[in-house]
Amino acid sequence: MQIAEVMTPGPITCVPDTTVAEAAHLMWEGDCGVLPVVRDRELIGVVTDRDLFIALATRDAKPSELTVGSVSRPAPVTCSPRDDVHQAMAKMKSARVRRLPVVEKDGTLVGIVSMNDLLLAVAPETALGGKFLSTPWSDVATALQVSAFSLASLTMACKPLLAESSSVVGLTFDATISWPVYDWMGVSKAALEAVSRYLARDLGPQGVRVNLVSAGPLQTPAASGIPGFDDLAGTWERQAPLGWDVRDPAPVADTVCFLLSEGARRISGEIVHVDGGFHAVGAPA
Repeated sequence: MQIAEVMTPGPITCVPDTTVAEAAHLMWEGDCGVLPVVRDRELIGVVTDRDLFIALATRDAKPSELTVGSVSRPAPVTCSPRDDVHQAMAKMKSARVRRLPVVEKDGTLVGIVSMNDLLLAVAPETALGGKFLSTPWSDVATALQVSAFSLASLTMACKPLLAESSSVVGLTFDATISWPVYDWMGVSKAALEAVSRYLARDLGPQGVRVNLVSAGPLQTPAASGIPGFDDLAGTWERQAPLGWDVRDPAPVADTVCFLLSEGARRISGEIVHVDGGFHAVGAPA
């Protein structure tokens, strides 16, 4: 599969003279953590939310006084719309980044692709949709690599950046029971939860916490690939004691922010359910 099939075309961009304040506003409005920096549609750099934060924390200047050109990263790692998704994944791993600008041969920016886009692209269709008894090992292996091993792989790739009191947070979907059509992806989530516990054990002595949030169903790109998602989401809306809105990611995001914060400094190896209380209920009332 080529990058052109999974990338986000026409991403939000900025120019070197864009102020840090304006860039932060663009990220907030676009719900993104990176902005390609362009000049006449040609990519000349990228700026991330981390770049903005570090610049503001280390320079004696206001956000309205700093420009993107003074804090952005020149010569970013890129990919072509004709690259294979596995090539792009290798570039991300090598460069330790989670997003790549997509450019044509002449340097024109045409899109951006994230690690999540790539993981969704390589997830095998046979691992979902009621094919549990006939799924070949090759597809099971891919599902496990994408959904479980990736947490360990990404964590270790970022390990040089993880100082004491760092926090790693992942998302899972309740793997304590079997779900209709979720099949080997459910098994993979069980593996993910085990991986999280082992990472918590081995990284804890270095002050790194590892936790998961078990979220109720949300309307995300990943959900679009799950057969029968609407039926599953409807069950949540009817049965969760606190109610559930698949269009509202805020409760999940708030919990992730808590687990990343110092408020959770002694929490590790945990799975926090954010599902409106659904996991605690048996048969519908």
